[in-house]
Amino acid sequence: MAEILLIAVLFLAGGVVAVPIASRLGLGSVLGYLLAGIALAPILAALHVDVVSIQHFAEFGVVMMLFLVGLELEPRMLWQMRNRLLGLGGLQVGVTTLVIMGGALVAGLTWSVALAVGLVLALSSTAIVLQTLNEKGLMKSDGGQASFSVLLFQDIAVIPMLALLPLLALPELVEIVNAAAGAGDHGEGGHGDDMSLVAGMAGWQQALVTIAAIAFVVVVFSFLTRPLFRFIAIARLRELFTAVALLGVVGIALLMMVVGLSPALGTFLAGVVLANSEYRHELESDISPFKGLLLGLFFITVGAAMNFDLLLATPGLIIGLTFAIMAVKALVLLGLSFLFNVRGADRWLFTLGLAQAGEFGFVLIAFTVANGVLPSDLADQLMLVVALSMLLTPCLFILFDKVIAPRYASDQVGEGDVVDETGTVIIAGHGRFGGVVNRMLRSAGYETVVLDYRSEQLDRLRAFGIKAFFGDATRPDMLHAAGIEEARMLVIAIDDREQITELVRHTTEHHPHIYVVARAVDRHHVYELYAAGCRDIIRESFDSAVRTGRSAIEALGVHPYEAERLSRRFVQHDKAQLRDLAELYDPAIPAHENEAYVERTKRYMERDDEILSGSAAAFGSRIDRGWTPPTPEDVKAVIQDNEAARAAEGRGDS
Repeated sequence: MAEILLIAVLFLAGGVVAVPIASRLGLGSVLGYLLAGIALAPILAALHVDVVSIQHFAEFGVVMMLFLVGLELEPRMLWQMRNRLLGLGGLQVGVTTLVIMGGALVAGLTWSVALAVGLVLALSSTAIVLQTLNEKGLMKSDGGQASFSVLLFQDIAVIPMLALLPLLALPELVEIVNAAAGAGDHGEGGHGDDMSLVAGMAGWQQALVTIAAIAFVVVVFSFLTRPLFRFIAIARLRELFTAVALLGVVGIALLMMVVGLSPALGTFLAGVVLANSEYRHELESDISPFKGLLLGLFFITVGAAMNFDLLLATPGLIIGLTFAIMAVKALVLLGLSFLFNVRGADRWLFTLGLAQAGEFGFVLIAFTVANGVLPSDLADQLMLVVALSMLLTPCLFILFDKVIAPRYASDQVGEGDVVDETGTVIIAGHGRFGGVVNRMLRSAGYETVVLDYRSEQLDRLRAFGIKAFFGDATRPDMLHAAGIEEARMLVIAIDDREQITELVRHTTEHHPHIYVVARAVDRHHVYELYAAGCRDIIRESFDSAVRTGRSAIEALGVHPYEAERLSRRFVQHDKAQLRDLAELYDPAIPAHENEAYVERTKRYMERDDEILSGSAAAFGSRIDRGWTPPTPEDVKAVIQDNEAARAAEGRGDS
């Protein structure tokens, strides 16, 4: 027991120490986990820890991640992805396999071994790529969606690969494997077949079992999850929701494994089925912590399992093979990006993000050795190549962020749409926030020009006759093309906090005639935008929260006029606070350590209490110390009275 706790402490301490440092240096969490594994490798070796076994356990984090990805996709959206899923993903796997196979044949390997090597190295790392895309907020970009399509196809392609690879076995290697298995009948051999439901079945029988398993997952998660969660809700214990969520994911993974399918594919399918469920967010919040811990553990084991003795013995060969494989995959991906119209910076995100080998490579390499397809010495080299390529992947994302994307933005002026129309107002970003602003401005008769980098969103806008153009609004050339010199206003409604601040700073410095309205993520972001020169800043959730408070006050029996007066007074007071506190805010000092800011905030909080208590006293006896909560019938009557009062006063808002 003590040994298990010691190993757990080592893994947790490695992640806790390495990841914050790596994130602070801009390296990302994945590289932090990998470096933690490399640092822990000597200690784990001294303790005789079976890192590979832990890695197999941690691979379940990938299964959970694909379940969460499926929750974000509706079946309709998945159907819209079919062209890229089959075309882009299929061509990537096929072309990459053939190119690597050709190189292996030139190196003197037999055709069967060369094909096995090509299949193993054609796959990319679902865990690293999706984790990094989600961290950087790039999952919804065109490059992120193209990457996801390829990764999903690769996960599906693992199934036929597992069926094909045993057919490539070399007779002499099979004899060696059988001899080793005969010498260790009571070891680990054959443990995977004991749980198989399809072992020994004919091909058509296996197909029927597979279809039945998939249909079972779809039916169960479509019709039984709602009554099950309602039943669990009776106990009012959150841990039961977590237990049910884990039961569902683990159960599906087990079912897929015993019928010979990929557990990741099964859980992804279940997630897609539940994408429209009202319990989607509950499931996501329950599964996400386990996914994060297991993925972190998986990355640590990848770093710890690297065979540095082999690397030191043949450094030129291993490093040369790693860079050659990554270069081949990048060239194939780059060519496919032109064929499937992945444009701009998304092209390089797609090319660099998928240039590594993947975690399923470890599974396939072990599978090929067990079935006599690959010799063990070649398998050891491939294991090291896969691990090194995964270790280098965060560096490629850093290269994209720090070097390629900025240079591409400045050099490739013509990559976005040619903006041949201008308007009174330029709107940067047309999501949930910018879309509402655009509708209001257009309904008031103002001409707008929308800049957005999501091509599918722009296609929908253009179908309704809205002027929308593909391009990154943070690029100076795109702002110029959109008519920043002639426009009167720039509305910044993009999602990324740093990009919003940088765009405000650029516009106020280089286009001071433009009136800037900027979206702020939170209160501290308001201070940053104020320091950057913007004076019209809208917190994305503040107004809706104020309206919610006003409605709550009305439902408690306050007349709509009084509730409206209180909410307006609160907003005016808050705006005055923001302007005053913005002068004291220093982004280099944490807010709670800024003494002047803290003291001024405390004074404002005391004034808030005075204002609210004074307003409450004006409402009369409805809100006093003797007030008791209204019954549901009382609330219903108050709402009806308030609606009638609004109608009488000519106010139609709700």
